[in-house]
Amino acid sequence: MYDLIVIGGGPAGLMAAGQAAAYLGGQGRVLLLEKMEKPARKLRITGKGRCNVTNDRPREEFLAKVRQGADFFRPAFEAFDNRTAIRWFESELGVPLAHERGGRIFPVSGRAWDVAEALAAWAVSSGAEIRCHAAVGELTIADNQIQGVMLESGERLEARAVVLATGGVSYPTTGSTGDGHEMADAAGHCIEPLRPALVPLEVAVPGGLKGLMLKNVELSLWVDGAVAERRFGEMEFTAEGIAGGAIVLQVSRTAVDALIDGRRVELSVDLKPALSAEKLRNRIGREIEALGGDTPVKILLQKLLPTQLRSVIARAAGLSLSAPAGELTERERERLATILKGWRFAVRDYRPFTEAIVTAGGVDLAEVDPLTLASRRVRGLYFAGELLDIDADTGGYNIQIALSTGYRAGRSAVARINRK
Repeated sequence: MYDLIVIGGGPAGLMAAGQAAAYLGGQGRVLLLEKMEKPARKLRITGKGRCNVTNDRPREEFLAKVRQGADFFRPAFEAFDNRTAIRWFESELGVPLAHERGGRIFPVSGRAWDVAEALAAWAVSSGAEIRCHAAVGELTIADNQIQGVMLESGERLEARAVVLATGGVSYPTTGSTGDGHEMADAAGHCIEPLRPALVPLEVAVPGGLKGLMLKNVELSLWVDGAVAERRFGEMEFTAEGIAGGAIVLQVSRTAVDALIDGRRVELSVDLKPALSAEKLRNRIGREIEALGGDTPVKILLQKLLPTQLRSVIARAAGLSLSAPAGELTERERERLATILKGWRFAVRDYRPFTEAIVTAGGVDLAEVDPLTLASRRVRGLYFAGELLDIDADTGGYNIQIALSTGYRAGRSAVARINRK
């Protein structure tokens, strides 16, 4: 008989198992079951292999970055917040951290692998047992009370409590395939529809732009003709659409929901956000005057745009690259300025879960106690991490959600055992 079984070896599961074992002080039995060959598979590749472990923004600013479930998440965050996490990584796990722009926190080594290994080693040193290649087939429940789990191998394991921390369905090759949602559903929980979040968006990409990274631009998301969000930063063109850079991923959360609802979704890029429309028109006039009227439009655009964009923007504005810049009419200059301030794309789709950083949707938060993360339907069942209907912007917020909810669930589960 185990005191606690944790299903899933990502950051939420490892945190839950380690905290539970530490809370029991070596006097209990905590088992973590991971179906892959090693724990924290997804964590090892996150942040382009660097692992953005958290963000150091002040508490309310941090919570404002949680797109769904911020109020629910607050108690868990207050129990184990970002500042606590930073100290914990360095003092408990021995992982030195570096602070980068935007409040993002990375390991000094720049290796996500180091974070994953340290987290797993800490869980074991705290007293938890980790079993890999141990896929769970179902929860065992009797009289509305958790009894343990049944492995896919047929082995039955008994436990006083279970924490479900199997993650979402993004990057399924790392083991996130929705098993936990199926188990929660079988236990009587409602599952909010799963969809990709922090995911690239598909647009018709003009030829020659693949791989182009635009910096210091403003991206606006339009839904049914109205601006829904604006973000400033970097973005990158791919063969399928727009990805890369935080700003596309951040607006994708709203874009995906709008596309699912059948609404009209567009993106517009302000290539000159530091200039008002009037100042941009004046600059175009000054450039033409300085270059001389016979200078071709191609040379004018060299003063305004990266090489790969010049022919694309000229075409969008209806201009010939070889035409003398001095012969541009006021209407043509206005059209050029308008394109530079609002280059428009229709969003036709979003990329699949295999390219999504996190999963939106999950276990209905109304059916989970935010103070303990205990199920309101099955005694002894707890939830942590991406399995829940909580998600946030990119920038370290989602890993912190996993750590905070894992902390709360692991400690709550064994605290309940000790009270019985």
